[in-house]
Amino acid sequence: MTQPPSLLCIGLTTVDVVALPLGIEPFDGVRLISAMQMAPAGTAAGTALVAAKLRVATQLAGAVGADAAGRFIRGELIHGGVDVALLEMLPGLPTSSTLIPIDAAGNRMIYHSPGAAALMSLSDALRTAAASARAVHYAGIGARNLDGHAAELLAPAKARGALITCDLIAPGPDSAAELRRLLPHVDVFMPSAVEARFVTGENDLPRAAHALRDWGAGAIVIKNGADGALALDRAGRLEVVPAVRIDRVVDTTSCGDSFCAGFIAATLRGRPWHQALRFAAATASLVARGPATLGLLESYEQVDDIAAAASA
Repeated sequence: MTQPPSLLCIGLTTVDVVALPLGIEPFDGVRLISAMQMAPAGTAAGTALVAAKLRVATQLAGAVGADAAGRFIRGELIHGGVDVALLEMLPGLPTSSTLIPIDAAGNRMIYHSPGAAALMSLSDALRTAAASARAVHYAGIGARNLDGHAAELLAPAKARGALITCDLIAPGPDSAAELRRLLPHVDVFMPSAVEARFVTGENDLPRAAHALRDWGAGAIVIKNGADGALALDRAGRLEVVPAVRIDRVVDTTSCGDSFCAGFIAATLRGRPWHQALRFAAATASLVARGPATLGLLESYEQVDDIAAAASA
């Protein structure tokens, strides 16, 4: 990429394999499915792929194995318009992979195989890219070589006035401490409701949002599935962002990542806080209507039309 990316996504990169049911009873141990789809996914790669679909110049920094799954991820990201110059392919390690069978009611089982994703490196090239991007989406909490160093990675971007967003997945016992180091350098922290409750110990979401903001983030958006999102802005104003209602939910696996991508894409286009949040909800609704990372998402204009109709 000859010019600095508009958006740099850092962190979890996986391949998702989503299987949708056909509704026919199994025979002799064989269950027929209506579709199976593979896609790059994860809090960094999923967000990057959706952002690129929304015409944001996007670069991904992460790690995959030097295996067939890693080559698939790299090829699909390139096909989707994502710059993969900072995507490491680590020999001798498997690519992080997730198998997601979905039943007729839309319920999921998630089988995850950890791999190379947690071993991405903190390179000089990554530091340079982070310092020059217009926006940085940090989704690397739990990465062995990044924890304890993320604040120094994000500080130059923050000082330049870049938009810094952060997401979380599968927090562990050390995640709260890492967040306390990291959040003073983050403009908008966007965890799920489950994650926000886990790291703060607060069951009440408004209390969890205030606790996270007290850790230093400029604003908090807690994604809460069909109940929308709870947003706490810089001025301390709390609001519920309603989810966009759809006729049929197919796959919600990447809805959180697409919400983040939609918010970033709208903000980079100059949309104010409230409009960016509603654009994010509309993005997630399109992803939920189809399988895997992109669902039925086609364009920025498509999302814009849905957001406008939902707000009317």
